Amino acid sequence: MPIINDHPSENHPFAESLLSNDESSTNGVSHRCLLENSSRDVFLDYMTLALQNHHISPEALERRRDLIETLQIKDAPMLVSPFPKNTTTQKGNFAEVFLAEYLCTTTQAELPIYRLRYNPNVEQSMKGDDVLLFDMDSDPVRIIVGESKFRGIPDKKAVVDIVEGLVRSNRTGLPISLMFVAERLFEVGNSELAQKVQNCAVLFLSNQLQIDYVGFLMSNHNAKNVVNTHTSSELHNLLMISLNFESPDAIVQQAFAQLEGR
Repeated sequence: MPIINDHPSENHPFAESLLSNDESSTNGVSHRCLLENSSRDVFLDYMTLALQNHHISPEALERRRDLIETLQIKDAPMLVSPFPKNTTTQKGNFAEVFLAEYLCTTTQAELPIYRLRYNPNVEQSMKGDDVLLFDMDSDPVRIIVGESKFRGIPDKKAVVDIVEGLVRSNRTGLPISLMFVAERLFEVGNSELAQKVQNCAVLFLSNQLQIDYVGFLMSNHNAKNVVNTHTSSELHNLLMISLNFESPDAIVQQAFAQLEGR
């Protein structure tokens, strides 16, 4: 069974804005190579909204806008933005959000929480698993662990770091963010799903849990070659994805600029 399904088709923004090619690394690891086409605006609009949703809930955003209007009237200091200004953090968050969105689109697995909403310091990258998705209806229950990196220029170290991070997760056994996800679900009152997430620990001990691993590199048009050359085959259930843009830095900059302008 493949880790992900075919690239989206027809009217999905990823289908309109990205070309897909399934390849294999030198060491035989499956690799989906994604390339930009001429519909950059479609991609940018989708990702800007996704970044907003991952960083702040619609309800919190509305409360923030109402408060900002009040503060402007009183000429008070402005609120701290829920979106990072640090460019390194922006790039890392962008890659993480894209990977989460792409996996949700190409699998039956779901993202139970938007973890970036819980980051205590928006200017720093958040600790824990970059992406953690759950397919509770599969047999066996399946978790997808994702590790993402952004590089303006791709290099061997980025690919090695991605794979090593996933290998460490595999050796640990359960994803380190499993209970973080469960606790957030309990907090918002979704006790049924929280219990299912928590129960994955029991399923793991009884060998009834499937864990797949996806590494992701967003970079320039050479990303696919670097991934194909340097991905090792230490994990049998590993998929690599590369997102190849002519100017990846500009995409991230534009997206966060649009966010602040909303």
